[in-house]
Amino acid sequence: MQSIFNYLVAPKGNRTTSKTEINGKELLLNTELQNHQYTNRIGVILNLPLIGDYNIREGDEVIVHHNVFRRFRDVKGVEKNSKNFYEEGLYLVQPDQIYAYKRNEEWKALDGYCFVKPLKNTEMFSIDFEKPLVGIVKYGNDDITVGELVGFKPGSEYEFIIEEQRLYRVPTNLITIKYEYQGDEEEYNPSWTNSS
Repeated sequence: MQSIFNYLVAPKGNRTTSKTEINGKELLLNTELQNHQYTNRIGVILNLPLIGDYNIREGDEVIVHHNVFRRFRDVKGVEKNSKNFYEEGLYLVQPDQIYAYKRNEEWKALDGYCFVKPLKNTEMFSIDFEKPLVGIVKYGNDDITVGELVGFKPGSEYEFIIEEQRLYRVPTNLITIKYEYQGDEEEYNPSWTNSS
């Protein structure tokens, strides 16, 4: 099956990330259906759209919008699939719902986005664990280079867990400044992102 405008995508693993295995035993992390934070956001491209010229190829892993594989309850309490649902294990995903792809073991952000790793806050009297609105680019594109220290607008960051790293997806047009490295920057990754 090939769509005219949409990618055919299968989730990598389950639809949710609400379960994990520790020492051979299954641990349930979440029982709440409505919480989008436990929805899987990594998929595999099965088919490309007929129309459009994109960098993504069949077989690539992709980072998708949190609602793509999501199940929810409507106002009457009836459990439903997202509008992307085609059939069990298959989803039709619009190009603007894909933010990055992985090929040859390397993630690359699509045009218009980058993924930024937050920095550890080193201020003595701050109660925040990370520096606000500053980070190191982990997955860039032609506009933003990997490894740059950048600042971004408030509210532009959206949290993703990718390969046990907490990253923010930031639109590249909301990157406000590129800093020089001072040498004392330390990446911040909370311990709960490591599932092993």
